[in-house]
Amino acid sequence: MAVANAVLMAHRLMRPKLRAASLVVDATAGNGRDTLFLAENTAHTAVVWAFDIQQQALTKTKQLLTKQLLIDKVRLVLDSHANILSYLHQPVDAVMFNLGYLPGGDRQINTCPDTTIKAITHSLQLLAVGGLMTIAAYPGYEHGRQECQSVQEYLASLKQETFAIACWSMVNQRNNPPVLYIIEKMKELTD
Repeated sequence: MAVANAVLMAHRLMRPKLRAASLVVDATAGNGRDTLFLAENTAHTAVVWAFDIQQQALTKTKQLLTKQLLIDKVRLVLDSHANILSYLHQPVDAVMFNLGYLPGGDRQINTCPDTTIKAITHSLQLLAVGGLMTIAAYPGYEHGRQECQSVQEYLASLKQETFAIACWSMVNQRNNPPVLYIIEKMKELTD
């Protein structure tokens, strides 16, 4: 059992929810590993939406999905995850975020606290009751630390009657290991 990796832990927690999922989102396509995971673990009729602001990320994701013969069930979107409501209007069963920068890409291009919080807010609006969201955050560098703090503060402000929110992290690793937030929607949002 791999417990020393936030992304693998997100996959482990997400997998049971995906069996009955029909619409899922990878809010940060990156190199395509989460998109592939979502495509592999949902029914052949399910649709996966993957967002990224970098063409390089979407190209890598498309190559990976094509190689695995799963590209037909994925919609790749070259746009910020903050604009998810421009593309989706129906309930989604699961959403995954993997924050930070594109591994192997330009480290100056990062997810940003303001657009990440907007994307999380919009994704939570779309998330179906019983749906699951995971957010992997990386406090091991200054920008990532600020973003992780913003995400934690935002999630802590959400009503416990509406969302069950947990935080997972390694406690015996040096260098500020990744943090995983897990959110389950318990009931519909009310004003």
